[in-house]
This record gives sequence, C-alpha cells and structure tokens, in this order.
Amino acid sequence: MKENFKDIINSDQPVLVDFYADWCSPCHAQAPILKELANEIRGKARVIKIDADKNQPIAQQYQVRSIPTLILFKNGQTVWKQSGVATKQQLLGIINQYI
Repeated sequence: MKENFKDIINSDQPVLVDFYADWCSPCHAQAPILKELANEIRGKARVIKIDADKNQPIAQQYQVRSIPTLILFKNGQTVWKQSGVATKQQLLGIINQYI
C-alpha cells in the first residue's frame, strides 16, 4: 500500500474499508459488489481493501473479528461498521448519508 492507512481514512471524503482474506468465500462474493460501488461513487467517496491476514495490527485496532468486515470512515472516525456481505444498495444508502 503506497498511501498510509491513517492518511486515507482521515479524508473528509467517506472511505469504505473492506477487511478481507484471500481464503474467505463471502469476501469473494463481496468483491464484485464493491468494485461496482467504487465506480458509482468515484469522486465522492472511496473504497479500499485491506487484507486482514497481512495487516493484522490494523484489523486488531478496529476490532475486526470476522470477515468480510466493512467499515466506513469519515475524517478518521468510524461512522458505520458491519460484518458479512452487504448489497450495493445498502452500501450506497449508508455512504450517501456522509457525502
């Protein structure tokens, strides 16, 4: 990751973080939803993926206990968090509250 995680989430733009793992089947189901979402919200909000296995200190800091876990940050603060697969419509509804 070229950018620092703290710098990314401290943005005044909402940042949706997907904590995932390569071996996780639900994570694979969530991936195309997030890709479509990222295209739709480009310029207004951001979607990033964090491999929870390779970035354990970050996952632990945000109490990621199951994957996928989605966390929405704005100005460095957690404004929404959910474990499990979410639909694009659900995510759009949440993100639009913070744009």
